[in-house]
Amino acid sequence: MTLVAGVDSSTQSCKVVVRDLETGEIMRTGRSAHPVGTEVDPAGWWSALGEAIASAGGLADVAAIAIGGQQHGAVLLDKHGRIVRPALLWNDTRSAQAALDLIAEFGGEAFARRTGSVPVASFTATKLRWLRDNEPHRTASVAAVALPHDWLTWRLRGFGPENPALDELTTDRSDASGTSYWNPATGDYDREILIAALGHDVILPRVLHPAERAGLVAGTDIVIGAGAGDNAAAALGLGASAGDVIISIGTSGTVFAVTDDPTTDGSGVVAGFADATGRYLPLVATLNAARILDVVADLLAVSHGTLGELAESAFPGSGGVVLQPYFEGERTPNLPDATATLFGMTLANSSRANLARAAIEGMLCGLAGGLDAILSQPVKVRRLLLIGGAAQNTSVQKIATEIFPWPISLPAAGEYVAAGAARQAGWALTGELPAWSTPVESILEPRVAPVIRAQYRDRQA
Repeated sequence: MTLVAGVDSSTQSCKVVVRDLETGEIMRTGRSAHPVGTEVDPAGWWSALGEAIASAGGLADVAAIAIGGQQHGAVLLDKHGRIVRPALLWNDTRSAQAALDLIAEFGGEAFARRTGSVPVASFTATKLRWLRDNEPHRTASVAAVALPHDWLTWRLRGFGPENPALDELTTDRSDASGTSYWNPATGDYDREILIAALGHDVILPRVLHPAERAGLVAGTDIVIGAGAGDNAAAALGLGASAGDVIISIGTSGTVFAVTDDPTTDGSGVVAGFADATGRYLPLVATLNAARILDVVADLLAVSHGTLGELAESAFPGSGGVVLQPYFEGERTPNLPDATATLFGMTLANSSRANLARAAIEGMLCGLAGGLDAILSQPVKVRRLLLIGGAAQNTSVQKIATEIFPWPISLPAAGEYVAAGAARQAGWALTGELPAWSTPVESILEPRVAPVIRAQYRDRQA
């Protein structure tokens, strides 16, 4: 039996899944928590990776490994391979003005043409501009910029302050496409944008082909795959192909499609990312997703299950109560300083049930707006897949059928990012992409209640 390992180094935790290469069967798993915050010392990720690998039984019998990681985070290294400052993560919105400044300098249409996307506060280039403008004493010492999965792969290969070979940094096309200084259509870095962001040129990771090997785990013959950004790894884990549109409800929300051709959206709503197979992954992200349910469940002092039961006891449209759930700003629409607002409350409709339903409807309406944006691109829907932690809530599933006008496929619950990374590890090991993917357990038919989106749109106007 040949074993391969996939890693999901997400915002909240590190998960490791070890699978049988031939069948895809999960043999063992491990997990470790990540530090909390919107800026994090990458050393915490490295420690968590070691702990998660150990809790998954180690790598002694594993032939290959690959890492899927949270996108956009700026890991800044000096010439000695040391961390310059804590990494600014995707959900750190302090670089919102930096994004506007870069757009003013280059133009949104030019950004979309040159990098596939128009930058928002999440993207790496905006973190670099923020650093240049706010911490110039640190900027000068930056010799290389990597993304979270790049840095972890580099460390796994034995590099770091004790062996600072910055030219050994590698990344993949999916993660590179979220920086705002790499062109997914040409496969080249845009050095002019990089220099405009940071103020000087630096070493950037070499972009590997999807099946290319990054190297070996230090001191072993364990192959390391190229790795991927988390959404691209999830698509790979699901076995998604052209025509599949995925709605993921985690800490943040994402709507993304697999396409054969690149997309460009000069408005900046749709990010024209690359995927982990050589295709493309147009994507819309919302900062507020499952956390909306966390907040409202806490306000009502109920569990998530009870929140769903309350929501199902109310009618579609929540009696006119609408939650615009921008609790920590928002990325789509791009409102980094926005706050949440509750509309339409009266003496008659102010009930726990209506508030519970308004929370779920508000979360899903934000994602439905993302789907509208995706479909404004040359994207056709063959399947709509609903994944993520909140998607396991049956009440969320039911209300989703009242909002999305397509059948909703529910894949088996699993660690999709780690599954995709494991497939990629097998690809790097053998040169062939393993055929296993995540099966669909059920399909829900739509029964759309137009009032839900109509009143949500009215409140956005």
